[in-house]
Amino acid sequence: MDRTVLTRADFPEIDREQWLSLVSKSLGGEAGVAALSHETDDGISVAPLYDRAEDAQALTRVRPSVPWTIIQRIDDPDEARANAQAREDLEQGATGLSLIFAGAPNAFGYGLPAGPQALEAVLADIALRDVRLRIDVHPQSRASIDWVAQLLQGRRADPEKLSLSFGVDPASLFAGTGRLRMSIDALEASMPQSLAGFFAMALPGVLLEADGRVFHNAGATEAQELGIMLSSAVSHLRMFEQARQPLVYAAPHIGFATSVDQNQFLSMAKIRAVRKLWARMLETCSIDPSPVTVHAETSYRMMARLDPETNILRSTIAAFAAAAGGADSIAVLPHTIAHGLPDGFARRLARNTQLLLSGESHLDFVADPAAGSGAIEALTASLCEKAWEEFRRIEAEGGVLRSLAAGRIQKRIAEARIRRHAKYADGTRAIVGTTVYRAENERPINILKAGRQPMPEDGAVSCEQLSAIRIDEMLVPAGD
Repeated sequence: MDRTVLTRADFPEIDREQWLSLVSKSLGGEAGVAALSHETDDGISVAPLYDRAEDAQALTRVRPSVPWTIIQRIDDPDEARANAQAREDLEQGATGLSLIFAGAPNAFGYGLPAGPQALEAVLADIALRDVRLRIDVHPQSRASIDWVAQLLQGRRADPEKLSLSFGVDPASLFAGTGRLRMSIDALEASMPQSLAGFFAMALPGVLLEADGRVFHNAGATEAQELGIMLSSAVSHLRMFEQARQPLVYAAPHIGFATSVDQNQFLSMAKIRAVRKLWARMLETCSIDPSPVTVHAETSYRMMARLDPETNILRSTIAAFAAAAGGADSIAVLPHTIAHGLPDGFARRLARNTQLLLSGESHLDFVADPAAGSGAIEALTASLCEKAWEEFRRIEAEGGVLRSLAAGRIQKRIAEARIRRHAKYADGTRAIVGTTVYRAENERPINILKAGRQPMPEDGAVSCEQLSAIRIDEMLVPAGD
């Protein structure tokens, strides 16, 4: 074909009204056009067509010149098996490990044994210099930090060559386990001392993390999750301030962890909203905004038990959204996780999903591909507005811990989940393989033999706190 024909071709411009006219004619009137619009769980209207956003600013990863970190979960209670998994993951392309201790809010019934000896066994023969190490903490979060510090000191690791995230978040720990080791007042009084001890150890990376995953998995809307995370992050800033740490130096030690699901555009907007909200909060504290570390994990609540192979498609879309949205690290849940502890095949599929998106699709080549997109920019702005409303509501309730203790956050999340489930019940929403196109015969699922672990009994809560609805009691994967 003579390619010069493309330069000679005359394509007439079509404005918005002409486009709407064509769509109306195709769908049968204005009612057809309206059918292309919908609302999110937060009541945000999503239109079928947007103009390009003006004066858009890129929202990038902390290190936009390098790919995101490919995280693999290590949550096998068998130490030897967990060590073999970790070594295989790193040999086959993973660049980070997420160590899930038993009893962590996002352990989903499994997890590594507690204690420094177990941690040493799991990480035996693994060089930590070029590996991003994340910790999903045991209910004794300070103990988890001490275990890691003891391990690093034993190996005489150079702190400057390490990349750590301790994932300490009292709010998600309380919500996900129903446990606090002490009263809220005592916790807030003791945390500054613990933070001072952390700085004395000179360990790098993220210490406190605003973790929204447990709230998302329990049924929270995107704005609810964002508002809760922002309130948690603000409480972290207060703790640093009480520890007499200059906020300008403390802010880089605060990170975010969020869930991403099969709603591609909304998940991209949520990660970008995290960055915009945090930048605004830092400006309020007279701190120059800088990119914040954001970890994304594919949604547990979207994982269907029926026809679990469909989860591979959902997770691929979610991982794509996380990468295009600018997550610094991504973890893909294996597609059989709703059935039990995933085997090597399910873990390999989860790992290879990211390797294909990074190594073959090269999603990291553009720092913020969504910048300027009318749809994504509009969704991001709307999420920020709704999340700020939720944040102010939580702060008016005394902060995230006191709101949880009173059951207020749980009540709003439960209401959102009930509304969502009603849509599945009446057919407004569908789950492929579960509510529509169900398989006549379910194929057998292979999982590893491992008993589900009871919640640790340490860290009892007061009677007043036990009276609140617990988030972990709401956590049921249903293929959302």
